[in-house]
Amino acid sequence: MSSRNESRTSSRLAQSYAPTCARGDEENLKESRDLRASTKRDLNPSWCDERPTEDPLGEPMTIDQVASLLGCSVWTVRQQHLRSGLPSFRIGERGKLLFYRKQVVQWILENQKAGRR
Repeated sequence: MSSRNESRTSSRLAQSYAPTCARGDEENLKESRDLRASTKRDLNPSWCDERPTEDPLGEPMTIDQVASLLGCSVWTVRQQHLRSGLPSFRIGERGKLLFYRKQVVQWILENQKAGRR
């Protein structure tokens, strides 16, 4: 008898909660959709959709890369071109030279226009 009573009780409970659960499911579904939409907005703000702007300096280059771009040796870059205004930066404790491609190309173009070498 106890199993019959338990099954009746559980079926009554299920029936009494059915409308509430159905309504709750709709509300929960709407809330979860709103939450997903807001999460997508938060994770993908409008500024992220824009393509990154091009780096104004270009890619960083080593002195070897600059020498090969100029068609000369590393010694010539150090001894002649740096002294004549080739844009560079010293970084780190050892003072490693760092160049940026666009600055080097601009320097080359300016020197070509001026007739300097």
